[in-house]
Amino acid sequence: MADAKAERERLDREDEEERELVRPPDVNRDSNRSATRLELFFDLAFVLFVARCADVLAGHETLSGGFRFVAILVAGWWAWASTTLYANRFDTDDAIFRLLTLTGMAGVIVMAASAEQAIGEHARWFAMGYVLLRVVLIAGYLRVWRNLPQARAGIRPYLWGHAAGAACWTVSLALPGPARYVLWAVGVLLDLIGPTLAARVPDAPPLHMQHLPERFGLFVILVLGESVTAAVVGLRDGHWAAEVVVTATFGFLAAAALWWSYFDLSGGAAKRRLVEEGGEHTRQGVHDFYVYAHLPLAVSLAAVAVGLEHAVLHGAEDHLTSGARGVLGAGLAGYLLSAAVVQGVLSRRWRAAVLWPGLGAPLVLLLTLLPGLSPVGVVASCAAVLVGGVVTGVLQHRAGEVRVAKV
Repeated sequence: MADAKAERERLDREDEEERELVRPPDVNRDSNRSATRLELFFDLAFVLFVARCADVLAGHETLSGGFRFVAILVAGWWAWASTTLYANRFDTDDAIFRLLTLTGMAGVIVMAASAEQAIGEHARWFAMGYVLLRVVLIAGYLRVWRNLPQARAGIRPYLWGHAAGAACWTVSLALPGPARYVLWAVGVLLDLIGPTLAARVPDAPPLHMQHLPERFGLFVILVLGESVTAAVVGLRDGHWAAEVVVTATFGFLAAAALWWSYFDLSGGAAKRRLVEEGGEHTRQGVHDFYVYAHLPLAVSLAAVAVGLEHAVLHGAEDHLTSGARGVLGAGLAGYLLSAAVVQGVLSRRWRAAVLWPGLGAPLVLLLTLLPGLSPVGVVASCAAVLVGGVVTGVLQHRAGEVRVAKV
């Protein structure tokens, strides 16, 4: 009876809050804070954005194509991450917050639609989408500035960073390339400085250490989904040839191993450090590292998806092009190396991190760059390394050498 009464009272409080269309922002301190339905809806636009970025690389598996792919994805990733950092602290889920978030989502849609020609004829559209996201964030922080005077010192670097970034991208609308793209890079760099400076402000609003790894884990799933899509597209366009089916099977196995490696091992070890330290400002650099280290993870996983798609599609052929092998190898090696650094730095147990996923990076790079291997051989050998690495990591975990928290 007591439990039922408490539950009714909780539901009544939630219903009363829902009836309030506008609520002043406050720092999120709910111990059960998790990703909201609005955040998940917002992420749908980024699913499309990552897919369009992958198309950039898939169409140009060259150094210049790789550069464009990385540049566009970095801008989009930071747009997502900066929005997540704001929501992590100040998500009120009221009408104003929802409208701002949905407006930002419109900006992501514009960026996704123009991504393939972002460095080209659709550059202005891409820039306008990015600027819209900055304006939304600035409006959100100004709302916090007005309602939470005690948070002003902590959010000032974010305001200045987002404003400087928005200014650079806005000015770029009037410039031709390559000056336009130089301003884009400067704008993103200025924007990136905000969290680092804010972390050094005494009594700044703390990050929520349960919500943060959940959101970044969801982005990892979002990018891993592109590898699943690669298997689907490869099977369809490869007309279900026997070799294509076998390659797709090993490709899915590789994607599953990457998922397992992050969520049960490297990502879990990183989250444990965050949870153990909570919101301590004296070690806020740990949180900064966690956020920024997910950038190479995301870029690498997106490249893996492109490499897998080409390998599955051409599974019936005798060999895989050097461009496709290079993309797959660089993606897998980049992910494993980044995961090893994240795990080693945040868990402070380098021996386990070097053994796996560290040693996996040179192995997959070597396998993908070996000439003469068929697409089936390349993907199967990489999948074998990844699955073997997961087994190694699980054994390390059982032996107590890797300590994790559930992501």
